[in-house]
Amino acid sequence: WKKIEMETLCAGLVGVMIAASIYLILDRNLIRFIFGLILASNAINLLIFTVGRLDSQHPPLIPNPATAVQGPFANALPQALILTAIVIGFALLSFVFVLFYRAYQELGTVDTELMRIAETDTNDPLPASTLKSGDST
Repeated sequence: WKKIEMETLCAGLVGVMIAASIYLILDRNLIRFIFGLILASNAINLLIFTVGRLDSQHPPLIPNPATAVQGPFANALPQALILTAIVIGFALLSFVFVLFYRAYQELGTVDTELMRIAETDTNDPLPASTLKSGDST
């Protein structure tokens, strides 16, 4: 067995996750779209983490008595970016779930084609009995 580096393995995993998320996002089912969106955000977080180099031999911060970097060190910025992305992703996910629930409540389906048909049915003009007597439309 050849030793596969962790970065190569993570890059392959990111590719598989992105491919699976695109497949799920392009489906007509809204639930699969949401799962694809979650998978894509996790793949991007893993990509940012991998780009920051996975190295356990070097400390992430400068030692306390030193005033400058003495040798190679791990970059802590990707972890901070991922933490921010997780918070933003959670807010987006909460919004998408509420939007999904409201759309299902109004239209009664999770199929996007049927949603489009149901939406056009609900946008019919008002019946003549609801118009004011002075309107002639």
